Amino acid sequence: MKQNALLGYDIGSSSIKAALLDADTGALIASETSPAGEMKIDSSRIGWAEQHPDTWWQHVVLATKQIFDRIGKNSCTVMGIGISYQMHGLVIVDRDYKVLRPSIIWCDSRAVDIGNQALNTLGTEYCLGNCLNSPGNFTASKLKWVKDNESDLYARIFKFMLPGEYIGLRLTGEIRSTVSGLSEGIFWDFKKKKIADGILNHYGIDRKLLPETAPTFSIQGKLTTDAASELDLAAGIPVAYRAGDQPNNALSLNVLNPGEVAATAGTSGVIYGVADKPLYDLKSRVNPFAHVNYSPENPNIGILLCINGTGILYSWLKQTVLDNRYTYDELNKIASATEIGAQGLLCYPYGNGAERSLENKEIQAHFSGINFNIHGKDHLVRAAQEGIVFSFRYGLDIMKEMGMKINVIRAGYTNLFQSELFRKAFVNTCRVDLEIYNTDGSQGAARGAGLGIGYYSSPDEAFKGLNLIGRLHPDQKMADQYNTIYQRWKNILSTMLR
Repeated sequence: MKQNALLGYDIGSSSIKAALLDADTGALIASETSPAGEMKIDSSRIGWAEQHPDTWWQHVVLATKQIFDRIGKNSCTVMGIGISYQMHGLVIVDRDYKVLRPSIIWCDSRAVDIGNQALNTLGTEYCLGNCLNSPGNFTASKLKWVKDNESDLYARIFKFMLPGEYIGLRLTGEIRSTVSGLSEGIFWDFKKKKIADGILNHYGIDRKLLPETAPTFSIQGKLTTDAASELDLAAGIPVAYRAGDQPNNALSLNVLNPGEVAATAGTSGVIYGVADKPLYDLKSRVNPFAHVNYSPENPNIGILLCINGTGILYSWLKQTVLDNRYTYDELNKIASATEIGAQGLLCYPYGNGAERSLENKEIQAHFSGINFNIHGKDHLVRAAQEGIVFSFRYGLDIMKEMGMKINVIRAGYTNLFQSELFRKAFVNTCRVDLEIYNTDGSQGAARGAGLGIGYYSSPDEAFKGLNLIGRLHPDQKMADQYNTIYQRWKNILSTMLR
C-alpha cells in the first residue's frame, strides 16, 4: 500500500531543498538538496545581489527527481505541496509569465536610499505605525528602483512577486500571494488591515501589479500538466502553503504562539519571535511581519532579527581562504582546537549587504586583532563562529529593548546549529536556553501543506513527528567569559558605526 506523503520545498539563495514526509506519522521519508555546491549570487556592483528565478526552478526539478529516483516513483502518493522561500526578493514577469530580469534578492542593498527617502516623506508615524517597518530595501523599494532605473522593463510588468510566488507560478500557472507575503514586501497596512495604499501611492505603483491574495494555509492552485511532467509527479496535486523562509522556519519548529522564538543560521542568521501585538523598533533595526497564522482576529506578528552574513561568511572562509580543503565538520573540529576568544581575534560578519540591525549601514566584514605570530586557521574559524554569535547577541538585545521576553529559543539541527562550538557560544553569549529539533525549512513547508489541504486538523497533529534532540543551558563561567569578549567586540563595532 502506498504511503500518503507531503512534499515541501525550501527555496534558498544557496540551494533548493526538497523534503518528503510521511503524512500519517510526520516522519521524514527522504530529502535532497540541489545543487550539491552552492548557487551563485551575481553581484555586478557593490551592494547588488541577483539570481535568475529559472535557476531556482531548475533545482526544484532536480531535487524532486533525486528524491523519487532514490525511493521509487510509485512508493507514495503526494497529497500536497508547500513552499518556503528566501524573503524580500523581487521577481517581475510579463503577460506571458516570462521573467523580465534576474531577481533582486533579499541581501541586495541598491534600494536603501529609496526606502530611507520614503520614510522621511511618509513619516515614521505612518511607516512604523501602519506598516511596522521603514520601507528600507524591501520589495516595494526594489520595485521602485526598477521603475526609476529600468523604465522600459517596468512598463512591461504584468505582475511582480516574491521568490516563492514565482515557484508557485511554475507549479500551478497561477500567481498568488498571502498577507504574510505582502507584509514582508511592506505592502500591508496593519492598522487598516488591508493593502498599504500609502506605500503604493508614494512609489506610484499601480495596484493591479500586485498578485491576488490567498490564505497561507489553503489550496492556492494545483500542479499543472506541464509542471507535473517536468517533476515526474501526478498533475492536480494541490499547492496548499507558502511562506517566507523565516516565518516558515518558525512554523517548522511549531513556533506559532506569542512568546515562542525560533532561530536559524543558514546563509543569513535569524531570530524570529512571535508577539500578539504590533511591536516595532523606532530605528527599524528588527522587522515585524504578519506571521503564518496572522488574522484580523488573531494578529500574530513575527519579529525578525536578520544578520545577512552568517553561513555565507563561513562558506567564504571555507572556499576562499581555506581553498575548500576541509568539510564543515572538519572546520568545526579545527575551531574547537583553540580556546574561547580565539586569542584576541574578533570577526565582524557584515559583508553581505546593508545590515538592518546596523540601521542599514554597509560596513563590510572585518577581522580585528590579527597577530601573524599567533593566529592560524583555527583562530580564524573560531573567530568567525563567535563573531556570528556576537551579531546575534547584538540584535537580540534590540528585541529585548522592544519589550520581548526571550528565555528559550528553538532551532533545527541544520547549518551552523550542527556545530557544538556554535551552539555553546550561542547559548552562553545570548544567555538563553536552546532546544534543537529534528527538522528544517523544507519539512516545515511539507507540514504546512498538510494543514493547507486539511489533512491535519490542528498544528498539534501536524507536529507529531517533531522530536526534541537536544537542550542546552548557559554555564555561568562560560557565559561570563563570552560576555567579556562580547563587550570588547561591541565597543569596536561602535567605532565602526560612527
